[in-house]
Amino acid sequence: IQLTKDYPQLKVIKLEQNYRSMARILNAANAVIANNPHVFEKKLWSQHGLGEMIKVVTCPTDREEAVYVSHDLMNHRLMNRRTYKDYAILYRGNFQAKILETQLRELQIPYKLSGGTSFYSRAEIKDVMCYLRLIINPDDDSAFLRIINTPKRAIGPITIEKLAVYAQSRDVSLLTACTELGLAQHLGQKKAVVSLHEFATWLEEHTQRILENTDPVPRIRQLLSDIAYEDYLRETAPTPQGAEARIENVNFLLNSIQNMLNKADDEDDKNIEAVIRKLVLIDLLEQQSEEKEEDKVQLMTLHAAKGLEFPHVYMIGLEEDLLPHRNSIDADTVEEERRLMYVGITRAKQSLTLTLAERRKSGTDFRSTTPSRFLDELPNDQVEWKGRKSQSSPQEKRRIGGAHLANLKALLNS
Repeated sequence: IQLTKDYPQLKVIKLEQNYRSMARILNAANAVIANNPHVFEKKLWSQHGLGEMIKVVTCPTDREEAVYVSHDLMNHRLMNRRTYKDYAILYRGNFQAKILETQLRELQIPYKLSGGTSFYSRAEIKDVMCYLRLIINPDDDSAFLRIINTPKRAIGPITIEKLAVYAQSRDVSLLTACTELGLAQHLGQKKAVVSLHEFATWLEEHTQRILENTDPVPRIRQLLSDIAYEDYLRETAPTPQGAEARIENVNFLLNSIQNMLNKADDEDDKNIEAVIRKLVLIDLLEQQSEEKEEDKVQLMTLHAAKGLEFPHVYMIGLEEDLLPHRNSIDADTVEEERRLMYVGITRAKQSLTLTLAERRKSGTDFRSTTPSRFLDELPNDQVEWKGRKSQSSPQEKRRIGGAHLANLKALLNS
């Protein structure tokens, strides 16, 4: 405003043509960002044609939201003969990626997580997975080496080195070597021999309970309880909050395994060994392709997506307290969150799908959610609604009208 006062002859040239997105996507972006105050109005347009309807999908829970996105993406790719790298899944916070990763892995959809640590790369998840790997494959020496002192069992590196030499000479696995009579003579340390034998015996007992039980997940929890794994996480985490997050991750993994068991159609897949082998195989394939430029779905936050573009975009978690974030609502900085919404919409070139959950898991409980106010700012004639009425309630319309008025006042006072 000051610039126009200082230079009355100033000519404003608006760069409004968009070379990325279809017109319908731009219409939605224009409608949303119009609710923020502007000194100069700007309306993006495109010569690419109208394009597909924008989809807004309401799912019963956050897990079903992840299931929907994963299956819809897979089906869309197959029907349209696209590559995985043509797709991006965007979200407000990194914590939302965890449940997505699980569903993508189940469908063996390759993905790349940007700007965060993959759920399956976290130390606590690797620990638990190595226990499970050793249970289904006693010859897995790399899993043995990770867990033999996790938590600490007073088995030192020299003892482990001697154990490895003995196992190699006998052509047996490290776990098998722990119970052989000849190990005592080779080690020459009675305490170390007893510790290794006790570990192998203990693991064998839990292996039988887990593999032979029709409800194995509670037996896995018992194994972790026996080694006081939660106490170990609390002792080694940098903060109490970090410890609780790690404990929650372990519970999420076990719940995911239970879900995989429950969903298995084939009887051969309804056993814990098949589920663990599937998870291990997917992890192995991912490790082999880590250093290559692979065809993968992109997972990232809205902040990380700035400046990028993708043919097909999914934005998840379109709920109050997520987008807009709770902190922005409390601090009355919703305009910044609306700009993030705008960024997310304009990352899409050809198709855009927005999703939300009616209930989202928080700890061990579910909490009801409220659809994001930004959904009501979308033009109804550009949107295809699934699971939710397209028209706002009178209360919602009054709320949106109030927001418009507040923005006008802010502009006048600037």
